[in-house]
Formats: sequence, C-alpha cells, structure tokens
Amino acid sequence: MRRGKFDWLTATIITILIGSCHGTESASTLVPETAPPSTATASTTLPPAETSIPTAIPTATSVPHPLEISAMRAREYPGSDIVIEDELDPGVGYRRYYVSYLSEGLKIYALMTVPNGETPITGWPVVVFNHGYIPPDVYVTTERYIAYVDLIARAGYIVFRSDYRGHDRSEGEAGGAYSRPDYTIDVLNAVSSMKRYAYADPNRIGMWGHSMGGYITLRSMVITDDIKAGVIWAGVVGSYEDLLYNWRRGTASSPDSQPRPGSWRATYTGLYGTPEENPEFWNSISANSYLSEISGPIQLHHGTADTDVPVEFSEILFYQMLEAGQYVELYKHEGDNHNISNYFSAAMRNTIEFFDRYVKVY
Repeated sequence: MRRGKFDWLTATIITILIGSCHGTESASTLVPETAPPSTATASTTLPPAETSIPTAIPTATSVPHPLEISAMRAREYPGSDIVIEDELDPGVGYRRYYVSYLSEGLKIYALMTVPNGETPITGWPVVVFNHGYIPPDVYVTTERYIAYVDLIARAGYIVFRSDYRGHDRSEGEAGGAYSRPDYTIDVLNAVSSMKRYAYADPNRIGMWGHSMGGYITLRSMVITDDIKAGVIWAGVVGSYEDLLYNWRRGTASSPDSQPRPGSWRATYTGLYGTPEENPEFWNSISANSYLSEISGPIQLHHGTADTDVPVEFSEILFYQMLEAGQYVELYKHEGDNHNISNYFSAAMRNTIEFFDRYVKVY
C-alpha cells in the first residue's frame, strides 16, 4: 500500500549560501512568494546521449511501459543476502567492504561501510548512496565520492553504494538511466538487500543521490515506502518534459529544441508523441507526477553555476513538493558547480543533520 501525505506539518525553506569560496559562509532563509516558470532552460555538458533502448518497446495501449511508475510499483525487488567479497582498508570509525548482491539475477557489486562499536538492538541506520554518471567503462568501485561516503559513514551510518549493472565488475549492460528502468531496479534491490542484512535496521533507510543518482533517488522514493528520507545534490529531477526539451548534453537548449535523431528522446517521441500530444504517457513515467505519494521528506542542494544540470530542476521540484503537501528543503549554493565543491563542507553538514533528523531517529 502506498502512503498518503505526512502526518506532520509541511515546512518550506530556501537557504542560499553566500560568501567567498574560501571565506566564511553565511546563510539567509527566504520564504517563496511566487513559483518559478513551469519549465527550465539551460545549457549542459554530460555523458553522450543514450541510444541503447530496448528494441521492442510496448505501446501505450497494450502493456505498461517498463518506465511507468505504476509498472515499477507492481514489480518485485527481492534483493538477496549481502556477500562480502573482500574487506578493504578501514575508515575512521568504520569498516569498509567490497560486497555483492543480486538484481534480476545479475551479480551487482557495491561498496559498503559498517560503523565500529556495538550494533544497536534494531541495527545501524542505512544510507543507500546513488552515484552520478561516470562512464561505465572507466568507473571503479573504490574511486570517486570518497569524501562523501567517508563523512556519512563517520556519522554512524551503514553506507551502501551500488555500482549499478555494467559498471566495473557488475554483470549486465549499462544501458542508461533515463530510457530504461535498470539502474533504479538495481537500487531498489539494494534497498531490499540492506533490509535483509543482519547489522542494518530495515526501518531506518535513507537515500542520497547526485546528478543521475538524484533521478534514481526521486524515482525510488515514489516507488517504495522503504526510504524514510532523501538528499539530492544537483539532481536530474525534472519531469520527462523537461528532460526532453530543457536539458541537452553538450549543446544549447531552448523550449523549442527538438530531440536529436537516434536519441532515446527521438525514439520515444516517435513512438508515443510529444508531451503536448500524449501527456498521459509522459506523466506516467515522471516521478514528479507522484509526489503526493512520496515516501519521505527531501533535501535538495544545487549550485547556481552548475553547467551540467540546471538549477531550475531543483527549484521546480521544490515548488512541486510544496504543491503536493510534502516537506522539502532547498539549498542553493551561490556560484557553485555541479559537485558543490566550494560549499562541500556546509552541504555535507546539512545532509548529515537531515539524515539524523529523519532517518536516524525516525
């Protein structure tokens, strides 16, 4: 059963961090008076366009499309027991492991941290960590996001960072996040695997996502009730209409832009029509259409100088969450980039405080 709106008061916060990149940080809190435009425009440079799409895509009048939220809710995500493949060098206050689990019969590898000390009676709280796009052929499990994982792990959480299929040694094809449900399926199976892990608390699971991982986080939170809170940095959290028309990789974009031939955008609009022609289909695959049923509160972070994912995506999601009666926080980091490098420490402090508030003591 899906949950409805929260029982507690909805709050609204926009925090803009101000100051020198290397100087003292300060903050001001604003209450929104008017909503931003319903669409976002930006120029972006990210991975090559996804062209690997299932060759037989069901029509909207036959069986549900695999990306439809209702279809993803109807699936099962059994996960598996966590298998420790190797123990890595420890961090400060936690152990690190190279582990594996199963997703649709595929062996998926992951990085897992476990706090030192006596395990709580209910198990440790968990943060499932969804990394952003890294070319699958250069991705390495033990590289990237080291500082992010370290700080969350030090705060007393099991951190579980899935490689996704086709990345490093993980089995399967790395077919892309936006035209296939595969990576989200892998993450939902990771959540189920964590619920089975003896040292984890199955009732205290949060999720963190960056960029593409933010897209996966938002989708996961409208598919399952198992995720108590989510934090998204520079997330690809626009609706599919925005992904079609207001977000391009390597070229300028405008609301009048047309999908490039051969891309998943062109394939899907050819099969299902445009959002104007077939809003029912495009809404059915957009997590943004299901925010009234999201599993928990969300904290958003975005740099105003992000050239990879437009800050408008986070701004629009903020207002959509409010309209849905949900709790949301938005931190806009003035002049910062896609990785929020300049205000990393402040953003991580707010991230951990949010997880402490809504996951650790949930």
